[in-house]
Amino acid sequence: MATRDLVLEIETEPTWDVARLFPDQGQWSEEEYLALDTNKLVEFSHGQLEVPPMPTERHQDIVFFLAQMLAIFVNARRLGKVLPASLRVQLWPGKIREPDVVFMSAANAHRRSNRFWIGADLVIEVVSLDNPQRDTVTKRREYAQAGIPEYWIVDPQAQTITVLVLDGETYAVHGEFGVDETASSRLLDGFAVSVTQVLTLE
Repeated sequence: MATRDLVLEIETEPTWDVARLFPDQGQWSEEEYLALDTNKLVEFSHGQLEVPPMPTERHQDIVFFLAQMLAIFVNARRLGKVLPASLRVQLWPGKIREPDVVFMSAANAHRRSNRFWIGADLVIEVVSLDNPQRDTVTKRREYAQAGIPEYWIVDPQAQTITVLVLDGETYAVHGEFGVDETASSRLLDGFAVSVTQVLTLE
Protein backbone atom coordinates (compact mmCIF):
# COMPACT_ATOMS: atom_id res chain seq x y z
CA MET A 1 0.00 0.00 0.00
CA ALA A 2 1.56 3.27 -1.11
CA THR A 3 2.18 5.87 1.52
CA ARG A 4 0.74 9.25 0.62
CA ASP A 5 2.91 12.27 1.30
CA LEU A 6 1.37 14.76 3.63
CA VAL A 7 1.53 18.26 2.23
CA LEU A 8 1.76 21.03 4.76
CA GLU A 9 -0.16 24.05 3.57
CA ILE A 10 1.58 27.23 4.63
CA GLU A 11 -0.50 30.32 5.24
CA THR A 12 0.79 33.04 2.93
CA GLU A 13 -1.74 35.75 3.73
CA PRO A 14 -0.46 38.81 5.62
CA THR A 15 -1.13 38.78 9.35
CA TRP A 16 -4.08 41.10 9.02
CA ASP A 17 -5.03 40.93 12.69
CA VAL A 18 -1.63 42.39 13.59
CA ALA A 19 -1.69 44.92 10.75
CA ARG A 20 -5.05 46.25 11.93
CA LEU A 21 -3.48 47.18 15.27
CA PHE A 22 -1.71 50.04 13.48
CA PRO A 23 -3.10 53.16 11.79
CA ASP A 24 -3.59 53.28 8.04
CA GLN A 25 -1.02 55.12 5.90
CA GLY A 26 -1.72 58.83 6.14
CA GLN A 27 -3.35 58.44 9.55
CA TRP A 28 -0.31 58.02 11.79
CA SER A 29 0.26 60.66 14.46
CA GLU A 30 3.77 61.69 15.42
CA GLU A 31 3.29 60.14 18.87
CA GLU A 32 2.20 56.84 17.32
CA TYR A 33 5.26 56.88 15.09
CA LEU A 34 7.59 57.66 18.01
CA ALA A 35 6.06 54.77 19.95
CA LEU A 36 6.77 52.35 17.09
CA ASP A 37 9.29 49.76 18.28
CA THR A 38 11.24 48.34 15.34
CA ASN A 39 14.80 47.48 14.39
CA LYS A 40 14.26 48.84 10.87
CA LEU A 41 14.92 52.39 9.77
CA VAL A 42 11.50 54.03 9.46
CA GLU A 43 10.96 57.70 8.65
CA PHE A 44 7.80 59.76 9.13
CA SER A 45 6.20 62.23 6.75
CA HIS A 46 2.88 63.87 7.55
CA GLY A 47 0.97 60.81 8.68
CA GLN A 48 2.79 58.28 6.52
CA LEU A 49 5.60 55.87 7.30
CA GLU A 50 8.49 55.63 4.84
CA VAL A 51 10.63 52.48 5.00
CA PRO A 52 13.89 52.81 3.03
CA PRO A 53 15.57 49.58 1.88
CA MET A 54 18.11 47.89 4.08
CA PRO A 55 21.55 49.42 3.53
CA THR A 56 24.32 47.49 1.83
CA GLU A 57 27.63 46.59 3.46
CA ARG A 58 29.41 49.28 1.42
CA HIS A 59 26.86 51.87 2.48
CA GLN A 60 27.37 50.96 6.13
CA ASP A 61 31.16 50.97 5.79
CA ILE A 62 31.04 54.56 4.54
CA VAL A 63 28.59 55.65 7.23
CA PHE A 64 30.63 54.02 9.98
CA PHE A 65 33.90 55.55 8.76
CA LEU A 66 32.49 59.08 8.43
CA ALA A 67 30.76 58.87 11.80
CA GLN A 68 34.04 57.78 13.40
CA MET A 69 36.09 60.50 11.72
CA LEU A 70 33.59 63.21 12.57
CA ALA A 71 33.20 62.00 16.16
CA ILE A 72 36.98 61.97 16.71
CA PHE A 73 37.22 65.55 15.44
CA VAL A 74 34.20 66.78 17.44
CA ASN A 75 35.00 64.97 20.68
CA ALA A 76 38.62 66.14 20.75
CA ARG A 77 37.40 69.73 20.66
CA ARG A 78 34.25 69.22 22.75
CA LEU A 79 32.16 70.70 19.97
CA GLY A 80 29.04 68.62 20.49
CA LYS A 81 27.76 65.13 19.70
CA VAL A 82 27.90 62.87 16.64
CA LEU A 83 25.72 59.80 16.06
CA PRO A 84 25.09 57.45 13.13
CA ALA A 85 21.68 56.16 12.03
CA SER A 86 19.28 55.18 13.31
CA LEU A 87 18.52 58.40 15.15
CA ARG A 88 15.25 60.25 14.71
CA VAL A 89 15.64 63.90 13.74
CA GLN A 90 12.52 66.06 13.70
CA LEU A 91 12.81 68.53 10.85
CA TRP A 92 9.49 70.13 11.78
CA PRO A 93 6.29 68.78 13.40
CA GLY A 94 5.07 65.95 11.19
CA LYS A 95 8.40 65.34 9.42
CA ILE A 96 11.05 63.06 10.92
CA ARG A 97 14.11 61.72 9.11
CA GLU A 98 16.93 59.41 10.19
CA PRO A 99 20.13 60.76 8.58
CA ASP A 100 23.10 58.43 8.08
CA VAL A 101 25.29 60.67 10.27
CA VAL A 102 24.17 63.62 12.37
CA PHE A 103 26.02 66.28 14.40
CA MET A 104 24.56 68.63 17.01
CA SER A 105 26.72 71.39 18.43
CA ALA A 106 27.21 71.83 22.17
CA ALA A 107 25.43 75.18 21.91
CA ASN A 108 22.30 73.36 20.71
CA ALA A 109 22.46 70.45 23.16
CA HIS A 110 19.04 71.46 24.51
CA ARG A 111 17.55 70.23 21.22
CA ARG A 112 18.67 66.65 21.92
CA SER A 113 16.62 64.02 23.74
CA ASN A 114 16.55 60.24 23.97
CA ARG A 115 13.44 60.03 21.75
CA PHE A 116 14.56 62.36 18.96
CA TRP A 117 16.59 65.43 18.14
CA ILE A 118 15.02 68.66 16.97
CA GLY A 119 17.01 69.51 13.87
CA ALA A 120 20.79 69.26 13.65
CA ASP A 121 23.82 71.32 12.72
CA LEU A 122 25.29 68.95 10.13
CA VAL A 123 23.91 65.83 8.45
CA ILE A 124 25.50 63.32 6.08
CA GLU A 125 23.62 61.04 3.69
CA VAL A 126 25.14 58.27 1.57
CA VAL A 127 23.18 58.13 -1.69
CA SER A 128 21.17 54.91 -2.05
CA LEU A 129 21.00 53.12 -5.39
CA ASP A 130 17.26 52.47 -5.16
CA ASN A 131 16.27 56.16 -5.23
CA PRO A 132 19.15 58.64 -5.54
CA GLN A 133 16.78 61.61 -5.77
CA ARG A 134 15.64 61.00 -2.21
CA ASP A 135 19.08 62.11 -0.98
CA THR A 136 20.08 64.53 -3.74
CA VAL A 137 16.78 66.37 -4.22
CA THR A 138 14.12 65.59 -1.61
CA LYS A 139 16.29 65.61 1.49
CA ARG A 140 18.33 68.52 0.17
CA ARG A 141 15.12 70.56 0.07
CA GLU A 142 13.89 69.28 3.43
CA TYR A 143 17.14 69.80 5.33
CA ALA A 144 17.37 73.34 3.98
CA GLN A 145 13.77 74.00 5.01
CA ALA A 146 14.63 72.71 8.50
CA GLY A 147 17.50 75.21 8.72
CA ILE A 148 20.30 72.64 9.01
CA PRO A 149 23.49 74.65 8.33
CA GLU A 150 25.48 71.98 6.46
CA TYR A 151 24.58 68.88 4.43
CA TRP A 152 27.06 66.36 2.99
CA ILE A 153 25.94 64.13 0.11
CA VAL A 154 28.23 61.14 -0.41
CA ASP A 155 27.63 59.54 -3.80
CA PRO A 156 29.52 56.25 -4.31
CA GLN A 157 28.29 55.96 -7.91
CA ALA A 158 29.41 59.44 -8.97
CA GLN A 159 32.52 59.10 -6.78
CA THR A 160 31.88 62.51 -5.19
CA ILE A 161 31.22 64.17 -1.87
CA THR A 162 29.15 67.34 -2.19
CA VAL A 163 29.21 69.74 0.75
CA LEU A 164 26.26 72.12 0.89
CA VAL A 165 25.92 75.14 3.18
CA LEU A 166 22.75 77.01 4.01
CA ASP A 167 22.38 80.29 2.15
CA GLY A 168 19.08 81.86 3.15
CA GLU A 169 16.37 79.26 2.61
CA THR A 170 18.31 77.03 0.20
CA TYR A 171 21.70 75.34 0.00
CA ALA A 172 24.70 76.67 -1.89
CA VAL A 173 27.52 74.37 -2.97
CA HIS A 174 30.56 74.81 -0.74
CA GLY A 175 32.39 72.22 -2.80
CA GLU A 176 31.92 69.14 -4.97
CA PHE A 177 34.92 66.97 -4.27
CA GLY A 178 36.02 64.02 -6.37
CA VAL A 179 38.62 61.27 -6.29
CA ASP A 180 42.05 62.42 -5.09
CA GLU A 181 40.51 65.51 -3.51
CA THR A 182 39.77 66.37 0.11
CA ALA A 183 36.23 67.22 1.16
CA SER A 184 36.13 69.93 3.80
CA SER A 185 33.53 71.47 6.08
CA ARG A 186 32.77 75.15 6.35
CA LEU A 187 30.87 74.76 9.63
CA LEU A 188 33.60 72.74 11.36
CA ASP A 189 36.81 74.53 10.49
CA GLY A 190 39.58 71.97 10.04
CA PHE A 191 37.39 68.92 9.47
CA ALA A 192 38.25 67.25 6.16
CA VAL A 193 38.31 63.74 4.70
CA SER A 194 39.94 62.14 1.67
CA VAL A 195 37.27 61.31 -0.91
CA THR A 196 39.33 58.40 -2.20
CA GLN A 197 39.69 56.95 1.29
CA VAL A 198 35.96 57.24 1.97
CA LEU A 199 34.90 55.65 -1.31
CA THR A 200 37.44 52.80 -1.44
CA LEU A 201 36.81 51.27 1.98
CA GLU A 202 36.95 47.47 2.13
